[in-house]
Amino acid sequence: MLNNLFLKKDQSLIEENELPSISEWVGEKDLEGELPVDVYQTPQEIIIKSTIAGVKPEDLKISLHNDLLTIKGQRKEENDIKEEDYFYKECYFGSFARSIILPAEVDNRKVDAILENGILIITLQKTHHNQIEIKTKN
Repeated sequence: MLNNLFLKKDQSLIEENELPSISEWVGEKDLEGELPVDVYQTPQEIIIKSTIAGVKPEDLKISLHNDLLTIKGQRKEENDIKEEDYFYKECYFGSFARSIILPAEVDNRKVDAILENGILIITLQKTHHNQIEIKTKN
């Protein structure tokens, strides 16, 4: 019975079935899945790769503001399957988002996004600032 008891913030005991659900804490409309990503670089580019199977390009939005890249989208469930017919339900359907602070400065006019076979690849060109030569005055 002790396994089913928890402490409230005021240190009083409550039973497990009295705990609020996540949707009650944050509101159902605010729940989003977090998109897993790989971020790596070459000497000239920053590349972001993510598996987003089942998402159409028109259901994605990618934005770049200063050094923050944001990917938002929605994976729509095509089948109407009753909840009681599921044995396992681990695939995520619904909206998702991910914001990434870029590790280097990029040219916001040179960004490519390609979705192929359920993999999104975003390529951003790094900006290379010219080194300023310092002269001496005699």
